[in-house]
Amino acid sequence: MAGIIKKTINAEFPGPLRYFTGYFVMLVGAGITFLVQSSSVFTSALTPLVGLGVVTLERMFPLTLGSNIGTTATGMLAALASSGDKLHNSIQIALCHLFFNISGILLWYPIPFMRKCPIYAAKCLGNTTAKYRWFAIFYLIMMFFALPLLVFGLSMLSVWALAAVGIPLVILMMFVAIVNILQRKRPSALPEKLKNWEFLPEPFRSLDPLDRLISKVRDKIGSCCPCRKNEEKMPVSDHMPTMYNGNNANTGAPELTAVHYNAGDESATAISSSSHMPNGSVISNHVVAL
Repeated sequence: MAGIIKKTINAEFPGPLRYFTGYFVMLVGAGITFLVQSSSVFTSALTPLVGLGVVTLERMFPLTLGSNIGTTATGMLAALASSGDKLHNSIQIALCHLFFNISGILLWYPIPFMRKCPIYAAKCLGNTTAKYRWFAIFYLIMMFFALPLLVFGLSMLSVWALAAVGIPLVILMMFVAIVNILQRKRPSALPEKLKNWEFLPEPFRSLDPLDRLISKVRDKIGSCCPCRKNEEKMPVSDHMPTMYNGNNANTGAPELTAVHYNAGDESATAISSSSHMPNGSVISNHVVAL
């Protein structure tokens, strides 16, 4: 089944029609989202498939863009259900939602080079989250709460305050992005000092200091948790899985084991420190594939 899905979703139109594959995929994503009335359901169902490699990230991108268009149908239907005196404003807001998503597609998709930007950003964020598990929550808090509140607060002060803070930040982000690209593509074009970021203090070039701080706080909180204290007081045999082989099944003597699951081949491996084989011999660190 996974092979069929992989070949079908990731397929391309033949010949000159290959260019229009992404736009057709957008229509599919918009149509399915319109049917289920939820872009979250659609993207959440596909996200595990991307993680397993069944759906490529390049194919998930137009599906998500189409889903963003399909979800505007919910707002449009709600606007049409409004009363007569509020119908004009309701439709206006629904159309703002629609054209905002369309403008995002026009910005990031028609030009092939621009498609690489969000895909590359998604890969960087995914790799960072894989290394620092707390980064996902940190990213959500910063992008959905802290940054909007900052922009809103500065805009409430004055447009000049927003420009005074926003323009330097945008210029700095563009500079860092350009230097990062040159460091990978053409390091010879950069001055010796800018060929890497080692000259900066560690908090400005790495998340390791923040990771160490969060780990200390987490361990401190965990050490105060009554549940963890109870687990530490429990005997090892009370919370470790046991495995019985041919020799100890009748005697009832438990054998401590640990189980390792391999996601690649969907197999599990039970590891015991001293496993008795059926012929009575003892093999240390015996590994039994389940």
